[in-house]
Amino acid sequence: MQEPETSLPLPQRLLAVAVVVTALYFGRDLLIPLALATLLAFVLAPLTDRIRRLGVPRAVTVTVVVAITLGALVGLSLFMAGHVRVLGKELPTYQRNIAAKFDRFRVQLRTPGVFSEASRVIDAVESEIEQTQGEFDDKPATGTRRPARVELVPTTPGAFETVGRWLERIGPPAALFGTTLIYLFLVLLNPGDLRDRLVSLLGGSVHRTTDALNDAGQRVSRYLTMQLVVNLCYAVPMAAGLWLIGIPGALLWGLLSAVLRFIPYVGSLVGAAFPLMLAFAVDPGWTMVAWALALIVVLELISNNIVEPWLYGSSTGLSAMSLIVAATFWTALWGPIGLVLSTPLTVCMLVIGRHLPQLAFLDVMLGSRPALELPSRMYQRLLAGNSADAIELAEESVAGSSPRQFYEDVGIPVLRMATVDHRLQEASAEHRHRIVSGMSAVIDELRVRHAAERPQAPLEALCIGSRWTVDTLGAGMAAHALALDGVAAMAAPTAAGAVTAELIASLGSEGAKVFVLSYFSPQPQEHAQYFSRRLKRRWPDSKVILALWNVEGAELAALPISDWGVDAAVGSINALVTEVCARLKREGTVGWTPAQYGADDAQRVQALRDSGVLDASLRGTFDSAARRAADIFDVPVAMITLIDEQWQYTHGDSAKAGRLGVGEPERGPQRSDSMCGHVVAGGAALVVPDVQRDPRFAANPALIENAIRFYAGAPLRDAEGHILGTLCLLDTQPRTMSLRDAKLLESLADEVMVPLRNRTRAAGTA
Repeated sequence: MQEPETSLPLPQRLLAVAVVVTALYFGRDLLIPLALATLLAFVLAPLTDRIRRLGVPRAVTVTVVVAITLGALVGLSLFMAGHVRVLGKELPTYQRNIAAKFDRFRVQLRTPGVFSEASRVIDAVESEIEQTQGEFDDKPATGTRRPARVELVPTTPGAFETVGRWLERIGPPAALFGTTLIYLFLVLLNPGDLRDRLVSLLGGSVHRTTDALNDAGQRVSRYLTMQLVVNLCYAVPMAAGLWLIGIPGALLWGLLSAVLRFIPYVGSLVGAAFPLMLAFAVDPGWTMVAWALALIVVLELISNNIVEPWLYGSSTGLSAMSLIVAATFWTALWGPIGLVLSTPLTVCMLVIGRHLPQLAFLDVMLGSRPALELPSRMYQRLLAGNSADAIELAEESVAGSSPRQFYEDVGIPVLRMATVDHRLQEASAEHRHRIVSGMSAVIDELRVRHAAERPQAPLEALCIGSRWTVDTLGAGMAAHALALDGVAAMAAPTAAGAVTAELIASLGSEGAKVFVLSYFSPQPQEHAQYFSRRLKRRWPDSKVILALWNVEGAELAALPISDWGVDAAVGSINALVTEVCARLKREGTVGWTPAQYGADDAQRVQALRDSGVLDASLRGTFDSAARRAADIFDVPVAMITLIDEQWQYTHGDSAKAGRLGVGEPERGPQRSDSMCGHVVAGGAALVVPDVQRDPRFAANPALIENAIRFYAGAPLRDAEGHILGTLCLLDTQPRTMSLRDAKLLESLADEVMVPLRNRTRAAGTA
């Protein structure tokens, strides 16, 4: 049972944030080593788990891992200290080079040049000021005595005082290091206890809290590991390049750059400054400095633009702005160490906000994902009267799909929002005007940039906005989508709701083969009956299709459209295009994408028959696996399907509980009609959140017959990698599936094939 979620008022939330920030600031001496230890534990946990799998006790494993870590840190420190000591012996030589360069600077500055006269004027003014101040200081007031100059001579500190000062300097870092080491040992020794306490503190749903902790751990571990790889990829060519240039201590500067790059923003600058300063000191000229600067610039460009995007990807999920703000925030709270920890700590905050509803504002503030879905973003731009931004969003969406899919996924949903707000009286007249004018501009821009070829055939489809202005906009989208599909279509050049005598007269005697009546009204029957009768009376052979943009699914199928005098009703752009093409009897037009065949399909089918997966004795095993998948993902139906050269076979079905555990696979739809056939052809998992809105499947007769709205399928692979079929999930309602759930489905599919793979290996060995 899910716990009720409560939302605190804004003043209480602000007070809670203030309390947390105050606690972070005043508790930094305790929290900093704990945070450092936890982050180190994320990196060392995989090594600990691997050693534990060998049967080594946890205490021994943790001791060995911590000792290895401590030894690596000490060894690295001694190595760097040794190189620094060697460089220190060369300081006198470097000092002479620096002095010679500065002498040359002075000579160049003294020679006449552009700023010579200005420099002389400034020197003269300074001389006058000093002379006036000296005259004033030399005339003491009457009756006063010039104060005597007092000079403090420092005393030589004793041995105890020297030791005390030395301890004051190294004491805090040593205490921080020691405390962090102790915390690290304790965290690795009993990670489950720390997790349990965090689950208890965060409260709420145990499932969400567990997912949040797992996600945070994986993201932070991946981020730190990738950062280590990136830093090493930077340090190795840095050290090699500095060595070729001839800068002393090249290996030292390479290692130092790898360590300092863990500090965001500042670390790379500091790491680059040391070799540049040494090049300036070592070389009497400027050649070495120029080569070192060029090397650093090239490495930074490659690292920032190629290596980091390639390796990091979306490992953090943070926006660029949140990274900068987080660095400033944590540095202000915890100083330089806060800057080092800023990104991992902010990742943890982001993940917690993503999984816990009471902290969802953290995901909005820190995440890289858009705060609003694309239809909501488009709607907001239109409400603000910003047509230019709306057109830009439309072009970005079209660039990744097509105008037709943009109308399906964004255009129609935006007009639905406008209709709902109008019905609830939340939109003012100005808002409605902005929506209409802005969306008209978007549609016109898409018509210009993605113009359809004008067929020579007479008018085939006329799209009419039947009642409101938004209906006319929907008709315009439908006409453009049909035209892009090769239909001679246009939108009626009349005001909304006007199937007038003038419109009928303008169409002549032939009219149109198909009339599309666009409605956003939830109850269009009266208008639909009236308009349909008028059109049918004038052109009896024409077809009338209702585009009911606010009705879909089972509700759409239940409408008595035959009583309204219309031929069909659709609820989406894709379904409309398919229906119109079917009414026009286009040759070769199926309105959906049949499953394709791979180049090695013959070998795949042979592997299917040789694998033993078609064995009747496996029905019970596959039924159990399908029921398990259905329970895990909470879907009505899960199936295990097998695909041969022509047909799809079902060998496991969660909906057929209680049947005999032995039986032959049941033949289903043809392979070309099968969504599982697309998984076999594509070689990867396939997730379709809404079948009716996907142009590949919207008009698939097999899916329409079974009212399938959601599909997710993962491939079943044998030991050689051939895809024999799928483990698929089906639902009659649209659903969404996260990337994590999709990977879990793939893992379950692999588990289904494990016994068969083992059987194949055993047969091969025998």
